[in-house]
Amino acid sequence: MQPFEADPSSQVGAALDIIKAVVFPIDGVLTNGMITLDSEGRELASLYARDGVAIREALRSGLRIAVISGRNASVYQPLLEAAGAMDLYLDGGDRLDAYESFKLRYGLRDEECACIADDVEDLDILRKVGLPVTTINGVEYLRNRVAYISVYEGGRGCIREILEMILEHQGRWAYGEKAS
Repeated sequence: MQPFEADPSSQVGAALDIIKAVVFPIDGVLTNGMITLDSEGRELASLYARDGVAIREALRSGLRIAVISGRNASVYQPLLEAAGAMDLYLDGGDRLDAYESFKLRYGLRDEECACIADDVEDLDILRKVGLPVTTINGVEYLRNRVAYISVYEGGRGCIREILEMILEHQGRWAYGEKAS
């Protein structure tokens, strides 16, 4: 047993050292999981401003971000593109295939990736990544299958928390204690 395997907090610390990319879905992580339609049946998109700021800062700091949706969520594309250059898989394709494609594109290893998820649909990805995370309101089944449980709900700051945690740990969060 490696020393970091005995203590969950040191396991998270060891993972944070090498994270280069973060993957998360739209529903339940970027949003609160609710899908809202207008009077004509078109989906409305929204983004928690603090998560958007963290996404922009993470991208500026060189962290790779992939947003993966198991359903057609192209309505979110303009919002996400405004936050910066990231990889968007919003066509409803297979999530694991999208994750593997993202890794291949940037030459990433599983242990260099974090995944924030709230439901079992992302379990295949969570099992592979170096830092599996769930939201505070994620399904119970994930709680014992992740390294970290965010103190924030999906759509209400969990992305900000995790991106800031990674960048702060690596000394790359411009507004943290380790910043120069």
